[in-house]
Amino acid sequence: MSLDLVLITGMSGSGKSVALRALEDAGFYCVDNLPPELLLSFVALEQANKGKHVAIAMDVRSATSLPQVPAQLRELRAQGVQIRSLFLDSTTDTLVRRFSETRRRHPLSRQQTGDQDPLQREHALVDAIELERELLADLREQAHVIDSSTIRPAQLQAQVKALLSAPTNQLTLVFESFAFKRGIPVDADYVFDVRMLPNPHYEPALRDLTGMDAPVADYLHGQESVENMYRCIEGFLQTWLDPLARDHRSYVTVAIGCTGGQHRSVYLVERLAAAFGSRWTTLKRHREMERA
Repeated sequence: MSLDLVLITGMSGSGKSVALRALEDAGFYCVDNLPPELLLSFVALEQANKGKHVAIAMDVRSATSLPQVPAQLRELRAQGVQIRSLFLDSTTDTLVRRFSETRRRHPLSRQQTGDQDPLQREHALVDAIELERELLADLREQAHVIDSSTIRPAQLQAQVKALLSAPTNQLTLVFESFAFKRGIPVDADYVFDVRMLPNPHYEPALRDLTGMDAPVADYLHGQESVENMYRCIEGFLQTWLDPLARDHRSYVTVAIGCTGGQHRSVYLVERLAAAFGSRWTTLKRHREMERA
């Protein structure tokens, strides 16, 4: 059995330590903040010791050597190592709030002086976060992105475990419903806006139900515009999933948004996941429902 390696990178404050704990619970041998210079030799040591499941977290504290990582991953894949890359991300506003609440210093922040006013400190923090985004852009491009902006630690752990349960040798489709009023998920590869469709919220008998309930599903199924939207999204994915799989994509996240993330987007996610589940590994997330 070849070594199963999960690489966790991402923004400071986005939940990498939470994801690493989820992997530890799943039986992975976990190493936090491994310098990239040691990646190849560490993997070789694990292979010599018959290691099976290893998780490594890297972050911007190794900024000068992070550019080595993509080439190292290609070399490891050529050796037969099964690699899954996860990138934890959050909106800048969320990260600013988390750093402010915990009073932690961002790894790229210059030493703060006591006479800095709060506005200066926030501007310096935003600058550090945006610099971190630039430094990690290449790693983000090659990883499956998880948006932790609006989810609790337990939800993040559940998402990581769900992704790990998917087969490593084929593309996994992640369908996610969301509310535009709470922001577009930053982990989405494709975003579809369905706010123009008839809204069950304005039907008194359906308002307190969700797209997972039969009365809402029956109502939406009977709307021609909903059927047209479904066929358009289905046709787009049918056209491009095979090319994406041939491009060695491990995960593709399709986000579908409506106003409240309760009816239309949930219905379409459920229906699309059922339609594509016979051929592809599919996962479902209902962001706003999970927040409840």
